[in-house]
Amino acid sequence: MIREYNISDSVVFRKTKEQFGGLSNMASGYSLYVNEIIIPSAEHLYQAMRYSAYPEIQAEIISQDNAMKAKMVSNKYKDAYSRKDWDQIQVKVMRWVLEIKLAQNWNQFSELLASTGDKNIVEYAPKYKLWGAIQSGNKLVGINALGRLLMQLREKYIHAGDRLYCVDPLPISNFMLYGHPIGIICDDLIIDIVTYEDEDICC
Repeated sequence: MIREYNISDSVVFRKTKEQFGGLSNMASGYSLYVNEIIIPSAEHLYQAMRYSAYPEIQAEIISQDNAMKAKMVSNKYKDAYSRKDWDQIQVKVMRWVLEIKLAQNWNQFSELLASTGDKNIVEYAPKYKLWGAIQSGNKLVGINALGRLLMQLREKYIHAGDRLYCVDPLPISNFMLYGHPIGIICDDLIIDIVTYEDEDICC
């Protein structure tokens, strides 16, 4: 659904170096850890999941040293190798990626989300209106799917004071990374604490 947002009443992000740039999937400094693989950014993971049946493409995407390069690698394969159901699942995948970003970067990312208050969060998109919105006068117009997902996270976890520790896998067929199914993804700190406590009990 197309929505309109007043620019003056919104938190708008575009470039990663700006005040709210960390809201972007392209932002560095929010690495993820899935199936024992370190993934440099949310964008790397999102693009990689487009190619669940092609571990070699996933590896090429994740090996890129910045998010824009990862997206460029993905773009060269998407017409021939994207999942057939990608258009139907892409928003679900994005929500899953964002939850992992929040769980594994809680202090930094929750603080950034909290700093947006109750304002609308909008990604400025000069061309593509699914994830963001384009400017029209003093408004931004678009689906703004990324901004809406971020607002949902803010409401569900930040405003509710509910610390997100683990993220369940998506109930999607062949949802794999490097040829292996993806299970529950947790904050590494929680895993370390549980392991330490188990060792204390055992020893």
